[in-house]
Amino acid sequence: MTSRITDIPGIRVGHATDLHVASGVTALIFDRPVTAAVDVRGGGPGTRETDLLDPERTVEGIDALVLSGGSAYGLDAAAGVVAWLAENGRGFPVGGMRVPIVPGAILFDLLNGGDKDWGRFPQYRDLGYAAAQEAARDFALGSVGAGTGARTGNLKGGVGSASSAVAGTGLTVGALAAVNAFGRVTVGDGPHFWAAPFEQGTEFGGFGWPARMPADALAFPARGLPGAATTLAVVATDARLTKAQAKRLAATAQVGLARSIQPVHTPLDGDVVFAVATGAVPLGDPVVDLARLGDAAAHVLARAVAVGVHAASSLPGTRPAAPDSIAGLPPAWRERFGTAGD
Repeated sequence: MTSRITDIPGIRVGHATDLHVASGVTALIFDRPVTAAVDVRGGGPGTRETDLLDPERTVEGIDALVLSGGSAYGLDAAAGVVAWLAENGRGFPVGGMRVPIVPGAILFDLLNGGDKDWGRFPQYRDLGYAAAQEAARDFALGSVGAGTGARTGNLKGGVGSASSAVAGTGLTVGALAAVNAFGRVTVGDGPHFWAAPFEQGTEFGGFGWPARMPADALAFPARGLPGAATTLAVVATDARLTKAQAKRLAATAQVGLARSIQPVHTPLDGDVVFAVATGAVPLGDPVVDLARLGDAAAHVLARAVAVGVHAASSLPGTRPAAPDSIAGLPPAWRERFGTAGD
């Protein structure tokens, strides 16, 4: 099984997928409140309760994170996760009440060919509840949850995950990405991934670098629509971090998106990286170990991006996209290049 963010004890992931709508929700549920931070680099983000992650804010831990399709409609998904957590006695204590703390972020998948005629209220709140209910250590990758209707500049997007030990520290770091990028995850229009130098085994095909860089390797994608993209990511560690240290981890991990997507952080993307720390393992050296952790997080996030696209599949009933189209879904990597290396 491909390594996953849930290799870090205390983290579970659940998906809820609606193939008719061609969208979905991914929820990360933490067994205990975790330290968290966020770093936003894209020009068109959509987020919920991220202000409280700043180091000066009062709340020290969060109970869950939500990644959702649906653009602004998908922000409703967090309400479903809040409801599930409340039913299970989770949340920040306020008098006799508990208030679940659930930040989240959304990606744009409204033009992917699914039926978005959902009536007065979209189903994202119910999808959020279902995703929380299904959270487990073993979870699916590819066209599921928040990655259901995701796309990249030339291929179908999806949810990917990876993890790794952090050399010399005794720490572990993992990542999860819902890849819906304006840019390409592959080198030009071929099967090779930009993240190839960081691949472990054949987790995304084992193709390595192309023998010669194609002429279109750095070509700017033909399609374009402001706000019609976004890659959402979470990096997690078992390290004991302050909120300020988690903020530095999230910022450093953004390099993983730059190593795996071309171009990235454009005005057309809402790229967001969350960082969470379960606190099980203290840092030996607060400077050196944090630097090692951030470097490993960038590598692992680059892998997660490639894994998500490699694992993606086409959706039934969605119309195919022309190469320069802003609507529909492009072919999946496996349709274009097979399953060599799996």
